[in-house]
Amino acid sequence: MTQLFAIIFYFCLALAVGLISYRKQTNSADFLIGSRSLNYWLTALAAHASDMSNWLFMGYPAIIFAGGLFKAWVAIGLILCMLLNWQWIAPKLRVLTEKSDTLTLSGFFESKLGDHSGLIRLFSASICLLFYSVYIAAGLVGLGHLAESLFGINYAAGISFGILIVITYVLIGGFVTLAWLDLFQGLFLLGVIIVIPLILLPKVGGIESIQTTLANKPSLIPSLKGLTLFQMISMSLGWGLGYFGQPHILTKFMGIRDASEIKQSKRVGMSWMLLSLTAATFVGLIGASFFSDGIANSEMVFIEMVQQSFSPFLVGFILCAIIAAIINVMSSQMLVVSSILSEDLYKRFFHRQAAEKRLLLISRLGILGVAFLALFIAFNRPASIFQLVLYAWSGLGATFGPLLLYTLYGKKLTRMGAWVGMLSGGITSALWPYFNPLLPVSVEPLLPAFIISFLLNWGISQLSYQKKLQIGQAIDL
Repeated sequence: MTQLFAIIFYFCLALAVGLISYRKQTNSADFLIGSRSLNYWLTALAAHASDMSNWLFMGYPAIIFAGGLFKAWVAIGLILCMLLNWQWIAPKLRVLTEKSDTLTLSGFFESKLGDHSGLIRLFSASICLLFYSVYIAAGLVGLGHLAESLFGINYAAGISFGILIVITYVLIGGFVTLAWLDLFQGLFLLGVIIVIPLILLPKVGGIESIQTTLANKPSLIPSLKGLTLFQMISMSLGWGLGYFGQPHILTKFMGIRDASEIKQSKRVGMSWMLLSLTAATFVGLIGASFFSDGIANSEMVFIEMVQQSFSPFLVGFILCAIIAAIINVMSSQMLVVSSILSEDLYKRFFHRQAAEKRLLLISRLGILGVAFLALFIAFNRPASIFQLVLYAWSGLGATFGPLLLYTLYGKKLTRMGAWVGMLSGGITSALWPYFNPLLPVSVEPLLPAFIISFLLNWGISQLSYQKKLQIGQAIDL
């Protein structure tokens, strides 16, 4: 009961922040990207806090707990590629989406490619719906585990209550309100993920104890042999490359009020990310010493350590950080899904002159539809949180990342190249987990899918562009 009181207190506080920051949504631009009005602090924390879900507290510490410091190459790849995302993608995407008056990534691709058939937008929107349903389900699985662990609540009841909270968050205010909640909750969860390892470190015997525990596990650089180097690259790029194709993060770049503020936003966001991932790495390392005899579910290592080390009220308050992280990400993802359904599907294919009130209604109905689909997936208790996030992250990254890079920096991009590139990236990523067990070494699905998508995008675009020129020259003759 004490833990429940702490959680209720926290969410009342978060709701107050939401209501204070609430502003009436009069059109879809307000609801979906805040009419490009975010300052650099809001943009930074919205982009990063909406990225790190329960994966930061549960999925990532679990792989460090099981695999040692060698698995930290996942975090190294994420930090490097997110830095490049701020450097290469954010400024151009912000300027070009405003110039083309587009509110979604799919709409931007359609505008740049001059695709009047709508096939690019239809396909990219469908891919988003598929992988975001899995992504949102991963958050629900985390909420279900928390409900069981904290209160002994039935898993199904826990995920049902969780989805209701998320729907309420999104419907209250849209993009701007969620950005303020991301700022508030991002600072809170950063404090939690830093402070808890510092408190627990002396209890496990300090750095010496961790070094002893890690003696039998691979170090950060166990060797410089070819296979080990390949594993390091696979882990780093197999996660990091995904940043170039995540619509729920990219839309935050589109919402900043001025492209000139992106440099400041980058400094704030990358500082937050570096601190949080470093602290999460220590959570996994400390957990290995704390539970030297192992634990039934490695994804519960942070939760179990907190429950065994603090009073019930503090346990409830601390674990609010995990719940906040889950809700942040799910809310941002649902907002992207609602933009897809209203802008990319309804407005594009059914009612081009739809009134703003009708588009807002479709956006909100879309949120409900995807919520029930994700709920259905989560009810079946699928794979671990880490595997679910990896599957969705890889699918989105491989489908949109190569195309976005080519769209912003490449030449001679054609609709056929874009189509084949997206299709190959999505399919390779979706099917790769079934072929991975047949390989001599595990390879993250994003890496081969991203490479295949980029090469086909470039190759097909070059061929179809040349063919187009030849047809044009023949007509001139």
